[in-house]
Order: sequence, then C-alpha cells, then structure tokens
Amino acid sequence: MGLLSIAIWLPVAFGTLLLAVGRDDNAGVVRALALVGAVASFLVTIPLITDFDTTTAAMQFTERLPWIERFNVHYALGVDGLSMWFVPLTAFITVVVVLAGWEVITERVAQYMGAFLILSGLLVGVFCALDGMLFYVFFEATLIPMYIIIGVWGGPRRVYAAFKFFLYTLLGSLLMLIALVYLYFKSGGSFDILTWHKLPLPLNAQTLLFFAFFAAFSVKVPMWPVHTWLPDAHVEAPTGGSVVLAAIMLKLGAYGFLRFSLPIAPDAAHEYANFMIVLSLVAVLYIGLVALVQQDMKKLVAYSSIAHMGFVTLGFFLFNDLGMSGAILQMISHGFVSGAMFLCIGVLYDRVHSREISAYGGVTNTMPTFAAFAVLFAMANCGLPGTAGFVGEWMVILGAVKHNFWVAALASTTLVFGAAYTLWMVKRVYFGDVANDHVKKLTDLNGREFLTLSLLAVAVLWMGLYPKPFTDVMNVSVAELLKHVALSKLN
Repeated sequence: MGLLSIAIWLPVAFGTLLLAVGRDDNAGVVRALALVGAVASFLVTIPLITDFDTTTAAMQFTERLPWIERFNVHYALGVDGLSMWFVPLTAFITVVVVLAGWEVITERVAQYMGAFLILSGLLVGVFCALDGMLFYVFFEATLIPMYIIIGVWGGPRRVYAAFKFFLYTLLGSLLMLIALVYLYFKSGGSFDILTWHKLPLPLNAQTLLFFAFFAAFSVKVPMWPVHTWLPDAHVEAPTGGSVVLAAIMLKLGAYGFLRFSLPIAPDAAHEYANFMIVLSLVAVLYIGLVALVQQDMKKLVAYSSIAHMGFVTLGFFLFNDLGMSGAILQMISHGFVSGAMFLCIGVLYDRVHSREISAYGGVTNTMPTFAAFAVLFAMANCGLPGTAGFVGEWMVILGAVKHNFWVAALASTTLVFGAAYTLWMVKRVYFGDVANDHVKKLTDLNGREFLTLSLLAVAVLWMGLYPKPFTDVMNVSVAELLKHVALSKLN
C-alpha cells in the first residue's frame, strides 16, 4: 500500500471504526479517536509536499493494481502539480472540522465524526484517481456522507436541502458516466485517464464529451445557473458540513475541468471558451450583487463562494499560464478562507443561535479576540494583499488582461462587490455599540476555538505572504497542460 492509498483509506478506516464502536455514552473517547484519525491522516500527506518533484509534469507517488479485470478497470492512483495540494488541504480541513465539532455535536457523535473521516478519504480518492471508473466511484461516493451530514445534523429544512443537493449533483453525473463509457470503447477498452488525454477525437465527439463533463462539473463548482442548491445546502448544513462543502467539495467540479474537459476535449474547450467565460463573469457579477442583499450570514458567504469559484472557471478558459495557475491558487486559498468564514459564523451561532446579521452588532466589544480573527478572514475574502484571497484573484485578473482587457475589467469588479458585501457584514456584526443583551452576554473564544481559528489564520497568511511553495508545485504541470491544449488546436 503506497502513500496515496494510506491517505485515502486511513481516514476511512478510522471513520468505520467510529461507526462500529462509538456510542453517545463514550463520546469523549469517540472525539479523541476521531482527532487521532484526522491528525494521522494529515501527517501521512506531508511527504507529498516534502518529496514532490517540482521539475516534472509526470504523475508521482503512483500505484496501479488490477481491480475489475474483465473490464480492464484498475485501482490506479497518482498526483501531479494540478492535484497534489488538494490532498493535504482535504486532510487539514478534516482536522479543523473535528476540532470545530468537539463540543457542539452532542448527539450521534460517533456517526458525525465517522461521516467526516470517511468523506475525507473519499475526497482524497477523487484527487488521486487515474482510472476513469475509480474516479467516478469516488466522485459519486462523496455524496453519501455529505447527504447524511446535512440530513441528520442540519437545520429545520435539512431534508429538503439534502435532497436538493443530492439530486442536482447526481443527475449531472449520469451524463459524465455515459462519456466515460464512450471513452472506454473509443480507447480500445481502457479506463486509463492519461490514455484518454491522447485520443485523437473529432470536434463533434469532443463537443458532446465537453458538455457531458460540463453537466457534471458545473453543478459541482457550482456555476450559474445551476448554483441554487448551494445556498440551501450551506444554510441547513451544520458548521462542519458547510466548511467541507465550501473548502473541498466545490473543488471537485473545478478539478474535473482540469483533469477531463480540457485535456480530453481541447478543441471543444477552445470552441466554447467564450461560453465558459461568459458564465464565469455572470457568476462574478450577478452573484456578487445577490450577496449584497443577503440578511443571513451563511447565505452571504455561500453566494460569495459562488462568485469566487467563478474566478476559477474563468482562469481555466483564458488558456494562459497566469490565468490557470491563478485559478488553481484560488481553489486552494478559497478552501482556507471560506472554511474560516463559515467557522466564524458557527462560533457566533453556537452562542446566539441566529445567523441573521440583524441579531448582532458590536461583537468586538465582548469578543475582541474572536473579532480579530473574523476581520482577518473577512479581509482575505475581500482579496486584501498579504492574505490568501489576493494571490489567485490577482493572477487571474492579470491572465484576463493578457486575454482581453474588457474581460479583465468585468472580472475585477468582484473585488469591489466582494469588499462591499463583506465589509457591510463586518460593520453590522462586529463594530459599533453593543446591539442587544445577547451580544452583551457573549464570551470570547475558548482554547479549542482559538486553536482552530489560529490554524486557518496561519494558513491564510502563509499563502498570502509566501505563495511560492504552491506555485512551484503547479508551474510545470500547468505549462504541460496548456501545451497539450495548444498543440491539439494547431493540429
């Protein structure tokens, strides 16, 4: 068993163990075991960072074993510069989620922690899979624990939100399955994704494949107009569910464009690049305006996530190194920043049991330490230089300038809208006089909450001040992908 297999199956094993032995009468042991599993799962991903060869675009840490031999399906794993950072990011966010739910979740603790650990392993599997059928299995399997997390520990409309989330994402994936089967037969009976990248497909076939993948991945991002499931899912999900949904699960769709749509259907990607750019700009502009009028903090951050992910898809279809590298950086930074924003909302909700902006005011007077963290993450959400939120967006805007000035001008408005809705929320919630008795009685962060937010604050500042380790990993792979797409267009 290689390193990637351990990163996938270790959290799944811990999660399964918790489901088997955990009961609410031994919740303390369950929490400790969940934390051990999450930390161990993160530690095994560190060699991916330290031992990764940044000079090659080839797959690294590869594993390949026969799985369903009759159909030539393999258990094939590997990471390159496009996928490597998402493995430690997933494991890191899982540690944060376990810590965040430590005292908040008091019923079915083992099932809650177990679901997140199993989900973590499945998400890592998506980023590592090099076999089309294995990718599909992991991609679809991630729906199950998240569906349960929303449906069991969510808010009053949790069943509605869970069904909407499940149906939207499942229906899109059915077309992707048809595309995978087509590629299997077209490649002479192989599910190897890297083999599919080399298939000489005519434009009409590429177009059908491109939109089949688009159906699956656009819902997952989510892109406008198939984004409506996300605000409902975020509002009803428990805090941990919102964190994982925003930080990791939205990245599955964007990663799918990188691994499937662009390299398998490069001519169609060029053909419909303007279509993708327009949809991305609509997400940036329209959804930014929608976020401005939200009264619920979770809904505001949920719509903010859609606008920020619009930057990701925009960067991919600019077809230059700045745009694509910036988009991948935006995926990683959004994982830190959006996860932190939802955690901050969770801290307030645990005390006041309201997400309405109008229920707060002057929080900084009673929770100064917490307010400092919250304002830092809000500034990162605005794209403040020196924070993780700035680097990716700035690179995408520079890439857009190389592509078309007016696209860049429209895209840059997200910095204005982002600052408007985020600072509006910060002003109403954190600053001014103490608004009511609920705020007057608030207590500042405890040690566990301080640790959780500190971990994310370090990540946000590290990536903002020194993004080089992130860009070094992806540069060669991005250049190789762009070369592959450009050569296909020439041919």
